[in-house]
Order: sequence, then structure tokens, then C-alpha cells
Amino acid sequence: MASSDYSARHLSVLEGLEAVRKRPGMYIGSTDARGLMHCLWELIDNSVDEAVAGHGHEISVMVAPDGSVEVRDRGRGVPVDIEPKSGLTGVELVFTKLHAGGKFGAGSYATSGGLHGVGASVVNALSERLDVEVDRDGVTWGMSFRRGEPGVFHDSEGSTGPESQFEPFVDNSELRRLGKVAKGVTGTRVRFWPDPQIFGKAASFASPELAERARQTAFLVPGLTINVHDNSGAEESLVTYSSEGGLRDFLEYLAPDQPVVGPWHFSGSGQFDETVPMLDSQGRLESTDVTRDVHVDVVVQWGTGYDTVTKSFVNIIQTPKGGTHQAGFDAGLVRAIRGEIDKNARRLKLGKDKVEKDDIVAGLTAIIAVRVPEPQFEGQTKEVLGTPGIKSIVHTVVAEGLTQKFESTQRDDKAASALLQEKIVAEMKTRLSARALKETQRRKTALESSTLPTKLVDCRTKDVEGTELFIVEGDSALGTAKLARDSNHQALLPIRGKILNTQKASVQDMLDNQECAAIIQVVGAGSGRTFDLSSARYGKIIIMSDADVDGAHIRTLLLTLFFRYMRPLVEAGRVYAAVPPLHRVIVPHRGKAGNDVIYTYSEDELRTVLARLKAAGKTYQEPIQRYKGLGEMDADQLADTTMNPAGRTLRRVRVSDAQQASDIFELLMGNDVAPRRDFIVSGPGLSRERIDA
Repeated sequence: MASSDYSARHLSVLEGLEAVRKRPGMYIGSTDARGLMHCLWELIDNSVDEAVAGHGHEISVMVAPDGSVEVRDRGRGVPVDIEPKSGLTGVELVFTKLHAGGKFGAGSYATSGGLHGVGASVVNALSERLDVEVDRDGVTWGMSFRRGEPGVFHDSEGSTGPESQFEPFVDNSELRRLGKVAKGVTGTRVRFWPDPQIFGKAASFASPELAERARQTAFLVPGLTINVHDNSGAEESLVTYSSEGGLRDFLEYLAPDQPVVGPWHFSGSGQFDETVPMLDSQGRLESTDVTRDVHVDVVVQWGTGYDTVTKSFVNIIQTPKGGTHQAGFDAGLVRAIRGEIDKNARRLKLGKDKVEKDDIVAGLTAIIAVRVPEPQFEGQTKEVLGTPGIKSIVHTVVAEGLTQKFESTQRDDKAASALLQEKIVAEMKTRLSARALKETQRRKTALESSTLPTKLVDCRTKDVEGTELFIVEGDSALGTAKLARDSNHQALLPIRGKILNTQKASVQDMLDNQECAAIIQVVGAGSGRTFDLSSARYGKIIIMSDADVDGAHIRTLLLTLFFRYMRPLVEAGRVYAAVPPLHRVIVPHRGKAGNDVIYTYSEDELRTVLARLKAAGKTYQEPIQRYKGLGEMDADQLADTTMNPAGRTLRRVRVSDAQQASDIFELLMGNDVAPRRDFIVSGPGLSRERIDA
């Protein structure tokens, strides 16, 4: 039975790095791969802070085969002299004491990513081994640690690792002289082996995340070069990241679609006052009123699609969960754009409806970067900015920047402003239309199905699992398909010829198109940003068109509609193309036995089949039936070859690379004709003469 006695003697005091090892999640968020990468970010950010402060413009990150990683920079180097209060060298102080470093005052760094003075010491505490080397004052200094404890590893020749014999310092720590360097050469090298007691034996650094972080940092610090040397896999790789264009280059890299408006770059600065504890001359903390200078850089662009990509940063540190700077951006964006649209409500035919934030950010790619001394983050992982005074400054910069664009008399700015307002209002109307559709897109009983298109031939089952919607070309194919289908789980929707090219058309034109609207209504999951995959009424969508050029064109137009407005269906692998046969070869049997029927799906396959029959001494009926369309098939033939799961062939439509697929759709179906013509002319087996003919 647990004792109810509870007094001060039951309390534990975790001192120094013991607290980090006992509760690592408090400092790095978790002990999984995300926490391991956070340790690496702490070291990289320290090196970046040096570069931002103007000391060194190259950083190297090396991932070794033994699971360790090393970060090198050409900054000023960690101080090696003795810190008076602790009696420790600067190196040991930084790597063994929490809340120790050069970022608590305004002398060493104007702005920095490392703020709490725990980054290097936390990495040290969670490392099975950590080696640090510092080039400073013409000497290379070195120190090693085992799980945060300073000492010496006795490495054998050619072997360096945590398994080497370790001898901890007993009386005094020693910062060893490892060699000499040229005068004026400075820098820091930190190599650490993650502790398997904390992260597990299978812990490894994620190369894609490292590459993405290096690329992102290079964009945010123009002129900085980051080398990533990855030797952890089967093949060694070395990639260098550098950018001179800064945020504009970053936005171009992030944007998922082609630009419609922008990029627009807004920058500005402001001040706010706050009361913070500051160290006085005697080392005591006193509450002091200080004025903070804030610099804001914002880049925005609206694209042809509806996906929203927003990245926010504070002193080069990404804040994935936003914070006060993100809130200020959102408020300034909505205020400026909503005010401008209200001014032009009559021209835009706005009516009584109001644009919402979701309408404004549709297709928006934005980067918000602020620089401020000593920002307040929520936790050591720095995922959320909490400094209150930054919100109003970012709000003002964004609102004033947009207002200047809207009030500009330059032709380009006026055209872009009008285009942006039309895009946002169209998105608002799409949202309202989608909401109206969604209210009627629940699977209904036979008595309730009057809201669905009358030409839909629905199936009987109400369960989505196992149901199939066949989109068939024309009424003639519909008649045959009705007789060939399994009415329990196969539904039919006929379309008339070629639908609208939705890659070129506006959202409103697509919704006004009868065939497109019918398909969206029958699928029952909405469209665009409001698409909800879980509400789709059918498990599979199967496009069943004729096996000719027109049928292929219809299939392409339908796939364009699904990719552009119902992409989650494609990404989930629920869109298919039926494969109807081209020929029917009848091989008669002698006597009373029935005839054999062979279906072929291409001219080459037909020639191969006929050659095989001839070689076997078999005859076949002539002329061979060539299907011009699905309507020429009997119900039994259509069922056996195209609709019955036991004998049919379906092609599943997949999207392995969304950006590449988007580019291809824009090339093949977009407004720009010249690249499409060049693509067709340069295609295999085609010549300009054949096309012109």
C-alpha cells in the first residue's frame, strides 16, 4: 500500500545535465527522430548565428557512417579563456552548463536563433560522445565529453568513437592544445554521437530533412554557403546550398503552381517596449524597460491553384506552429484585401456575401521573416513565437504594403490588383457553391435521390466499399452498359462528348458546365479546397471511353477535371481507366464444339495473335470485327471484357510526383499553346509535316 506520507525529503533536485537526461522531451520535444534532428538543428543554428553576425560565410555538415554527425563553421570560435565566476573555460561552460552562452545580452549578437543558452549543453547531455574543436588565437583547442561529463577518450589509431576507453577528469578539466593554425583563422567543429540510451540503437539522421533545412537556411541568409556531406548510406553525396536572391528565390522554390499575382515583397521595421530581466554589472538580474527594434520581410504570391503554403521564421528559425508574427500577417492580409474588395463590391458583383480568410489564402504562397533581439518562444523547440509586440508591427507592414499596391497608378500594379480581387471573389463563389452542393451530397435512399442528375443510373448498395461509378461516353454505350453491369454495386453516368477543358477554364466556368457539375455532384465529395475524400459516394471511379483518339481525348479531359478539382481521389488511387478491346477474333471449332473468342487491344497484339493461329494451323473468321465504339459491343461482350472484375483490365491513375503532374497538365491542357506545339512536334514518331497534313 502506498504511503500517504509526503514531505520535503521526498523531493528530488536534478542538477545540471542530469535534468536533461531525465526529461529530454522538455528540451528537444521528443526522443524519436524529430528530437534527434532537433539536436542537430541546435548546432547548425549556432553556426548560422555566427554567419548572420558577419563571422564566416560557410558551414559544413558531415554525416558519418558510424551514426555521428559533425558541424563545422568559420565563425569566431567558442571562447577558450576562463570565465571568472565558474572558473571554467568558455568551451566547458557552453557545453556543460544550462543557460550559459553569449546570447543573453546585446553585445555579441544583434539577433540570433539560439536564445536560451541550453542548445549545446542539451546536445552534449544526450550524446554518448561529443568532441569539440576550436580554432582561436593561432591554436586548435579541443575537449571531449561522455554523456555531458568532460574527460579524455583514448582512441586507438584509425578508430574514433564512443566505444573507446574514457577517462573522466578528476581534479580540474583540461582544454587540450591539439595543434597550431594560421593567425586569424577561427572556427568551431562539433561532432557528436547520439546516445542510444536516449534515442534507441536504431537512431539515425534523416537526410531529406537535413537537405531541406540546409536549403531553407541558405535562402534565408543570402551569401551563406552550406555544404551537406552525407556518407551514411550506400553512396556518398556532397550537396552545396547557396542563394543570392533570398526570399524571392525561396518563394519560387516553395510555390506549388504558376504565379498569377506577385511575387510582392514588403519590408519594414518598427519598435515595441517590453520589460525584461537584465544582468547588471555585478551579475544580478534586474527588471529593465527596453526598446526592441523589429525588422520584417514578407514575400507573397498567388498562383493558379488553390493550395496554401505559408512559412514563418524568427531570426532564421522556422516556427511551424506560427505565433504572433503569423497572427499579425493574417490580420493585415485580411484587413487590407477585404477593405479593397468592399470598395469595388459593385464591379465585382459581390452582393451581400463577404470574403473570408480561406478565400483570400487560396493559392497563396507566403514567407514571413522577422528579426528581433531576444524573442520569446514557447519552449526550447521554438515552434511558436510568443512575443506580443511583434503582432502589430507585422500587421502594419503587410497592410500598408498591400494598400500601396492597390493604390498604385502603375499599369502592372493596377492589373495585378484587379486580377487578385477577381480570383478571391471567384474563390468565394466557389466556396458558396460547394457548400450548397455538399448539403445535397449525402448518399440517399431511392426516394431521396431526386437531387442527383436524372441521367445517373445508380447502384442499389449504400456502402461505399466495393461500389464503382462508370463514366461512359454517350447514350449508346450507356444502353449496353446497363445490361452488362452488376446493378448491385456498379453505377453509370453518361456524358455527352468532350467536356470542358478545366485547365484553361475558370472555377466559375467549370461549375456552370453541366457535365462537370454533374460529375462533381454524383461523386458527392465537393471540389477544390472543400473536397472531402471521406464523403465520396463510390469506392472506384472508372472512366470508360471508346478505344480511339476521341476516346483518349475525353479520358484526358476527365482526368484533368479529377486532378485539378478532386485530386485526393487520384492520390488515393481511386480513379481508373477502363481498357476496352479493339478487335474480336473468332476461331471456329470443327464439329459441334463452340467457337473460341479472342479479344485484342492493339494492332500489334492482333498481328501477333493471327500469326500464332496461322502457325498452329488454325483458321479464323473474316472479316475480323473492329470495334469503333463501346456501343457496338453486345452486353455480354462488354461485361466480359470491360466491366466484370473477373475478366476486365483497369489502369489505375497514380500521381507519384504532384508538381511534375501539375506541370504536365499545364503543358498539355493549359493556355500556353507554343510549348504544347513544340512538345508534340518533338515527340517520337511525329514530324511537322504529319501534323500540318
